[in-house]
Amino acid sequence: MSTIVSFKNVQKTYDGETLVVKNLNLEIQEGEFLTMLGPSGSGKTTCLMMLAGFETATHGEILLQGKPINRIPPERRNIGMVFQSYALFPHKSVAENLAFPLKVRKVSKDEIARKVKRALNMVNMEKFANRMPAQLSGGQQQRIAVARALVFEPALVLMDEPLGALDKQLREQMQYEIKQIHEQSGLTVVYVTHDQGEAMTMSDRIAVFNNGIIQQLAPPPALYENPENAFVARFIGESNELLGTVASVDRERCTVKLESGQNIQAFAGPSVRGTGSASISLRPERVTVGDLAKSCDNVFQGGVKDLIYYGDHLRVVMQVCGRNDFIVKLPNNGVARQLRIGDSVHVGWMAECCRALQ
Repeated sequence: MSTIVSFKNVQKTYDGETLVVKNLNLEIQEGEFLTMLGPSGSGKTTCLMMLAGFETATHGEILLQGKPINRIPPERRNIGMVFQSYALFPHKSVAENLAFPLKVRKVSKDEIARKVKRALNMVNMEKFANRMPAQLSGGQQQRIAVARALVFEPALVLMDEPLGALDKQLREQMQYEIKQIHEQSGLTVVYVTHDQGEAMTMSDRIAVFNNGIIQQLAPPPALYENPENAFVARFIGESNELLGTVASVDRERCTVKLESGQNIQAFAGPSVRGTGSASISLRPERVTVGDLAKSCDNVFQGGVKDLIYYGDHLRVVMQVCGRNDFIVKLPNNGVARQLRIGDSVHVGWMAECCRALQ
């Protein structure tokens, strides 16, 4: 795969003092679906706006297909854009909305008709060509917004929180549809969201932002299974965090003495350099409760404080290793159904299931 977008030492400040984006170096590959994920104020949307041309980089260079675009206006960058607000022209029909970016580019009438029909087919909206935006549901309007971003066959499509205004069921359906369009068309998509589930579902790679810096860039499974620092471990999925000090390191395994006094055997993450303070990241579904826990590398006694029913699983709130909010997710079967609030049970997990981070 060739590189279609490059950020080279890009910085952005609005007030001349605080850097919203700090020395960003990022390469986006042609045909990939890359998501910029992070909390509000992390710099992800600013990066997208600089790529689109609506914001100017304070320092550094952005390349599109190998050519610098810092000084090229948005309308000349050949980039499609989808916003959360849809941004459709209310006085134009669906077909006229899609034709607009083609008319601006002085495309012939016959070619406009062909491309509008093709774009509507991609989003399964060919029957709505003559409708006005006000006659469409929110999901239908978002499909038209996606079609308009695709109609002029751009080199790149940018999506800024495009599903934020939709309800849960429709949002999940649109996630699937956008991913299908991406796979069928081979387009390069750069997507911005603060919704980790959305990012995990749709992306080839995710760039996790915090404080203007990419904390980790990796495919979804790698982010979840192998977070490189405590921020990524907390932000991606759910994690029990136990604090302590690294007592010893033996290759990929280490011993961490917790603040509560217990020792834990853990996988030593790439940030572990030796003794010193560390946090343990442990996914709730990797914890075993009951007799099976006794065979784990790490075994403790835990107290059941609360049981929350989720249908397919139970969320068990426990007192473990000095924590009163230790979470365990158990399938809704034998062991889970036997638990009661106030029970004292064995709790265990294997060393490779928890990750020490410094």
